[in-house]
Amino acid sequence: MFTLLLDPIAFTLGPLTVHWYGITLGLAALAGLLIAVQEGKRFGLSPDFFLDLMLYGVPSSIIVARLYYVGFKWGYYKDHPGEIIQIWNGGIAIYGALIGALLCGFFYIRAKGFDFWRIVDICAPSLLIGQMIGRWGNFINQEAYGGEVERSFLSDTLHIPSFIVNQMNVQGVYHHPTFLYESLWSLLGLVILFIIRRRNFLRAGELFFCYIIWYSIGRFFIEALRTDSLAFKGPQWLVDLLSALWSPMKGLFEQGYLNPDEGNIRISQFLALMIIVGGIIIVVVRRQSGAAKEKYNDPLINHKKKEAVIAPPKETESIEDDAEKENHDRPV
Repeated sequence: MFTLLLDPIAFTLGPLTVHWYGITLGLAALAGLLIAVQEGKRFGLSPDFFLDLMLYGVPSSIIVARLYYVGFKWGYYKDHPGEIIQIWNGGIAIYGALIGALLCGFFYIRAKGFDFWRIVDICAPSLLIGQMIGRWGNFINQEAYGGEVERSFLSDTLHIPSFIVNQMNVQGVYHHPTFLYESLWSLLGLVILFIIRRRNFLRAGELFFCYIIWYSIGRFFIEALRTDSLAFKGPQWLVDLLSALWSPMKGLFEQGYLNPDEGNIRISQFLALMIIVGGIIIVVVRRQSGAAKEKYNDPLINHKKKEAVIAPPKETESIEDDAEKENHDRPV
């Protein structure tokens, strides 16, 4: 019988057990914070603004993500209530985490006097890098993997490193490393966001919609490979529609097993499709209606103070100004 190659427990301190899953989530949050702080400097926002947002947002996203997952698995958790809080064993739904983060962010951002769309634009790459890193917690836990594959497919066809291939051997059977597919898709999306956020065509809110549309495109196809999808029972026409949209992947991949007792439609796949369509519609409507007047690179306005936030001068500019002042004051 094959056992975990990686111990999910990082270390213990007396009665305290620290799991790699929690460390991974912590690193994901830290990376997101650093990226937001760096971009926020361009708009005159202090690091404390994003630190406070993270301190409120991370617990909110984890709680809602867990409630989202438990809600759809209530048939199990109602008989095992003690496991509801055991997030270190996995079971966090990413769309639930996004809902929790956005709900918390909406009230925090409004309380600070800023436009919601302007701030979530700045935070969009942070959310994506958080998902990119956080997926490696699934790798350590040997969870959220896809259907069965041959080892040769992973090592010879996809050329995946052996340490990942070995960890995808679950009880003697190799599986798709869907965590890796999603992590790489997020990395590519992160590069795209970094590029387009410097383009002047981008309006307020559109970087965030680019993020959720990009992520959802990848999630739509990757979710179909998984064997642990949350599901619901829907009409046959919807099942056929989702299958038809996924069909371009059939040449390389086969869909993972979906327990018919839980449903015939994967919830995350259905939500991904709704987000893609809805996101595109919202961007078009906001542009045509004039709701998206501000550009991403416009100065940030604090509506409470009714003034623009002024970004501090760059360090090089400050040095040059000091040198010029010194030369001006020097006696001839």
